[in-house]
Amino acid sequence: MRRVPHDQLAVVSQSGPTVTFFDAAAHEPLEVLEVPGEPHELCFDPRRRLLYCTVTYRSGYYHAHTGRARELVVIDPDAHRVVEVLDLSPEEAPHGVLTDPVRDLLWVSVEGEPGALVAVDPVTRRTVRRIPVGAPGPHWFVLTPDGRHAYTSNKEAPFVTVVDLATGREEDRVPVPGSEGIAVSPDGGHVYVAAPKGDFGAAPAVRGAGVRVIDTRTRRVVRTLPADGLVFPVHVTSRGRVLAGELRFAAAGPRPGGSGLGAQAPGLLRVHAPDRGHAPAAVPVGAFPLTIASSPDGRYGYVSAVVSSTVTVVDLEALEAVAVLEVPRAGEPGAHGLAYVPAR
Repeated sequence: MRRVPHDQLAVVSQSGPTVTFFDAAAHEPLEVLEVPGEPHELCFDPRRRLLYCTVTYRSGYYHAHTGRARELVVIDPDAHRVVEVLDLSPEEAPHGVLTDPVRDLLWVSVEGEPGALVAVDPVTRRTVRRIPVGAPGPHWFVLTPDGRHAYTSNKEAPFVTVVDLATGREEDRVPVPGSEGIAVSPDGGHVYVAAPKGDFGAAPAVRGAGVRVIDTRTRRVVRTLPADGLVFPVHVTSRGRVLAGELRFAAAGPRPGGSGLGAQAPGLLRVHAPDRGHAPAAVPVGAFPLTIASSPDGRYGYVSAVVSSTVTVVDLEALEAVAVLEVPRAGEPGAHGLAYVPAR
């Protein structure tokens, strides 16, 4: 075990398959931990000081994989070791993962026909609830700060599902074209959804790309934060900044070498700040931004890029990149899930 004096940033490498720990202050690697293939997302549980890592496919990615996985990995981030590997069978392809401090549960989105949210008791580590979301392919989701509702983005359905977590029932559907990343404001007043979903078999031009803003009171899209290209990850910092990861293509169609992710060029981080009106800043990041996290104080943003397998550290006050972290991989895809782990 290495001494960890500072906060850490944990980063998944899908093709590692690994979780790499970086010193969040010095931006230096601390440890590379092997995990079952193929990991996708991370979530930090501050109550127990544990990380949870979903294992979604045996290899590959959403539209090109070799089979769905069923595991959830429990990790000690201080000792940099795997504590346990949970089998979520019969559930398949666990992806998004979030802690629910109101109920002291761990929620996981799973693909299926239809997909669902399942709840894992973090003490017994058993699945205790299952809530269908009425759509296949739910990838990411958010919980409202009051713990009453979940909103799921659904790749294959023209709506975002609203789930009542108390009753365990689908409560509403908000019309949104097949969607990607999703985030919620600190006050719970708005949910931000990236749409439309990524399609890499066609030209990169996308009509209406951006981030839909849903008013959680009326459950209607009230505006769109525009983008020039596809947006995948969306994140809201503790200071209310909306961060969106925008893809850039070097050319249309699949790139040489057989990759199904298109000819990716360096992407952009769009920073929509409350005091900046409708003119977001744009900071260059790695190729195919896929996940965004931020420091608890909202000063720094972290953007993982799956094709370049990097994490760009962005100073959100200065609006500039201050470091680029290299994430080890064994091919494609590379860097994906992120979790910020405060020091003890």
